Amino acid sequence: MGQTFTLHTLGDMSELRGKLGKLGEILVDMGSTLVAFSGGADSTLILRVAHDILGPKATAATAFSPLWSSAEFEGSKGYASRLGIKQIVLNFSDILNDEDFSENPPNRCYICKRGLFGRLMRIASQHDLNCVADGTNFGDAREHRPGMRAAEELGIRSPLYEVKLTKSDVRKLLREMNLPTWDKPSSSCLATRFPYGTRITRERLAQVAEGEEFLKALGLTQVRLRYHGDTARIEVDPTKVGILINGDLRKKIVDKFKELGYTYITLDLDGYRPGSMDETLKNNIELS
Repeated sequence: MGQTFTLHTLGDMSELRGKLGKLGEILVDMGSTLVAFSGGADSTLILRVAHDILGPKATAATAFSPLWSSAEFEGSKGYASRLGIKQIVLNFSDILNDEDFSENPPNRCYICKRGLFGRLMRIASQHDLNCVADGTNFGDAREHRPGMRAAEELGIRSPLYEVKLTKSDVRKLLREMNLPTWDKPSSSCLATRFPYGTRITRERLAQVAEGEEFLKALGLTQVRLRYHGDTARIEVDPTKVGILINGDLRKKIVDKFKELGYTYITLDLDGYRPGSMDETLKNNIELS
């Protein structure tokens, strides 16, 4: 069993301290857990606190698939290794063979998470771990998240959500812990780059992933490349929109994206916002 987790530098942030205390109590009650660990801010917090409280009875599980950035995957491995946390890697590439998923319906996330969580539950059972926990935070319920329904149906625990920790709370706590992920830009499955109804393939995922990595290498941290057939729609932090029209930088992006196979390269003047592909659903399709 690990040590009881406390923070002494939260000052008068009594509400946040209270949420952290409740999080610890939930993990103690769990006794042992398999944490679905992507390497992002939310899953980093739940894994770190679970490790501090449960010690070796907290294990990380990370899926490897073309749906996720290889850089994110390698980052998760590095973090787990530095903390000495056991990490189980499962190959989830065959999700692309599921026609129901690849056809990219509005409940795509539900189909994916139902399959992934089912495998995680089997892994937890094989390693005598009592439950599976994910990093869903309290603010996620305000977005189009069909995967949350899959988690509820399968009995996946979401401790951050249960104690009402928001993304802002998560970042504050990670900063207090001196963890580098406290200001890490939000990330998401690469399938979210495709309009619903546009088929998802390995080749298209690789095209999007390479384009995003190129943009990040230019210093654009919060970025999405949305796929619209022969058109690439680039979303960046609204404060960074102006720098993309710089002559030299603009030409570099155009040249690279044409090399990747795009005919038209566009900049979304609205900038990055989570779930921009869901905007077409609001008036037409029920988000469930």
